[in-house]
Amino acid sequence: MSESQEGGVIRALDKLYEFEREPVSENKLQPGRHFAGLYAGEHVAGTEFVIGALFVKWGAAAHDIFLGLILGNLMAVLTWTLVCAPIAVSTRLTLYWYLRKVAGPVTTAVYNVLNAFLFCILAGCMITVSASAVRIPFGIPEQTNWYPEDLRFVLVVIGVGAVVVTLAILGFKRLSQFAEVCAPWMFLMFIAGAVAMLPALAAATPGVGPVHGIGDFWRLANQAIWTGATPDGSPPITFWQIAAFAWICNLAVHGGLSDMAILRYARHWSYGLYSGFGMFLGHYLAWICAGVMGAGAAAVLQKSLLNLDAGAVAWQALGMAGILAVILAGWTTSNPTLYRAGLALQAVTPGWPRWLVTLFVGVITTLIACSPFVFNWLLNFVGIYGLLLMPVGAIVFVEHWIFPRIGFTQFWVTKKNLLVSWPALASWAIGMVVALLLERTQTLHLFFLFVPIWILTSVLYILFAAMAGAREKLPELDEEPPVKKKPAPAPAVLPVKKYDMLFWTSGIIALLSLAICIGWPIWMFLMGTGEFPARFTIFKMFLIWPSLLYFISGTLWYIKYEMANSSK
Repeated sequence: MSESQEGGVIRALDKLYEFEREPVSENKLQPGRHFAGLYAGEHVAGTEFVIGALFVKWGAAAHDIFLGLILGNLMAVLTWTLVCAPIAVSTRLTLYWYLRKVAGPVTTAVYNVLNAFLFCILAGCMITVSASAVRIPFGIPEQTNWYPEDLRFVLVVIGVGAVVVTLAILGFKRLSQFAEVCAPWMFLMFIAGAVAMLPALAAATPGVGPVHGIGDFWRLANQAIWTGATPDGSPPITFWQIAAFAWICNLAVHGGLSDMAILRYARHWSYGLYSGFGMFLGHYLAWICAGVMGAGAAAVLQKSLLNLDAGAVAWQALGMAGILAVILAGWTTSNPTLYRAGLALQAVTPGWPRWLVTLFVGVITTLIACSPFVFNWLLNFVGIYGLLLMPVGAIVFVEHWIFPRIGFTQFWVTKKNLLVSWPALASWAIGMVVALLLERTQTLHLFFLFVPIWILTSVLYILFAAMAGAREKLPELDEEPPVKKKPAPAPAVLPVKKYDMLFWTSGIIALLSLAICIGWPIWMFLMGTGEFPARFTIFKMFLIWPSLLYFISGTLWYIKYEMANSSK
């Protein structure tokens, strides 16, 4: 194929993309509080109920959980800050477009298709989590096998999936605003459920003794929650496995560089540290709270955690408020995940409108969600998901930082006008095959494969690129000239924001509602186990009312706030 023909194919492939291709301009950079809110909201999700309970199932010890999660989440934050954020800030591009410059359109298309498929599975997990709560009012039993055992559960999944797909098609402006209202309440529900379940767990576990205060927590944690033993007698998860999982849980977005799409709006690479709000509020505190709720629900129901799903755990801890928490947690995560899957799949669906792509992806996602494998295989899937996409991040890292230092030419694939970058595809494929072999032969645990596979992919890409011509001196790219911007008009004098009485009243009611949601379980815990069953029953029955009051008043406050600041 001639260079002109290859250039024509590349231009045709470029038309398949709908991602932003220009660096973010300085006037579009965002303040740090937006990153703090985004990471905190995204990582307090429905899967936290599942993952927190899975650590209990896997026989984690209490000291391993508290210390292992600190180490692993710290490593994740440092990976965001030292690996992903510097590339995002220096290029101001999404990974999708930057990968196109590094490895060509074919590699980018392969990456997007794989990304879309994995996003479908993740979104399906979220729908399954929401369905595990919706099933409870209909009397449908827990679905803990890898396949559905009740036709009614399938119908519930289809119903939930239809709602999620419809919302994803309609767009996210109002949905994201409502998610901001949901985030504080959802976070408090994890804490409230854990605190409320501690006395119930103590009362339902023989030989543990009563709980009189916070001083008894560590004793209860070791004896009844993270005991270091598994229900089926299999080897328990270790400190290093816990730490490694916490590190690789979001491997695709920090080590795999997918979060370049977010951090390209950061004013400085240090904004990667804001990921700590998500890691230590969601992946630390929420996982611990979910573990307490899971152990408590299993003790109260006298069932193994292997036979409980997220809906059953939240119902036992929080009543109808728990069902609402699981539904919202799954919904607020599945919608953006499904939306991203649709965007990724647009790379291979030329001419399709966004709504049709999203609908197609939504049908696939809903079919996946009918199989509730999420409860038994989520941790393994998250590890595999990260390992499949992480090598692409290693390739981009090498091209961005290593090539200029060893005399190789950056963007040599694009400068040569090549359609396929075989060094990128070969190093990516070999990395995945080696990871699979190491895991299948039990040479190395799945959670420990990140570092060796990252190094292997990086070395292979350097060697293969050298063989393919990356050492040649090539002319600079003919970048499109930047669009000349008209001078900005003088800033108009903004009217003074006026907040009426309804704004202040709704805000005060929302704060008081949140105070009740967290203060009530703390009061029950401090009162001890005496007369606890009656207090706990009342708590689960009526917690839904301050929760609903918060959503009504909080939404009203947010609307009034938006109206007052609309001219800003």
